[in-house]
Amino acid sequence: MKKKLIEASKFLSYVLRHQPEAIGLTLDAEGWADIDALIAGATSAGRELDLALIQQIVSTNDKKRFTLSADNSRIRAVQGHSTDTVAIQHIAKVPPALLYHGTATRNLDSILAEGLRPGQRHHVHLSEDTTTATTVGQRYGSPIVLTVDALRMHHQGYTFFQADNGVWLTDRVPREFVERSAMKG
Repeated sequence: MKKKLIEASKFLSYVLRHQPEAIGLTLDAEGWADIDALIAGATSAGRELDLALIQQIVSTNDKKRFTLSADNSRIRAVQGHSTDTVAIQHIAKVPPALLYHGTATRNLDSILAEGLRPGQRHHVHLSEDTTTATTVGQRYGSPIVLTVDALRMHHQGYTFFQADNGVWLTDRVPREFVERSAMKG
């Protein structure tokens, strides 16, 4: 059952964050998809998906990647979109003094030279703790944790948002606000 949950969660991430058109799904500007259309599209693509499985993924996902509408008729990924059709309107917030970014050591030189950029995503993703940042960095290789002087950025006019799952988002982080954390991974 755990393998089924993981596979279904990865499938949801793929269609709700990156390629909804792969199953004929349409997301609105806030990233919401109709659950019946999601299930129908998944079925036509040979994927086993139903409301109970979707609800289980949403409630048990440790990263809280997805959220359901109050009436359980719609679902969306809370952040990490690369599709141009989604532009979730987050409310700007004042960040904590420091935030953290996990990456692989192979990316360190370019980040220290150029800063953090969103790449294929809409925003740079930051966390409030080094443990989460380390976990993120491990997905890409040998991890390194970077410290971002978020409050100083905010005071200089950069905007921060916080997604429903607690991940902090910003358009970019210039190099002068990034440094290698004292602790490694």
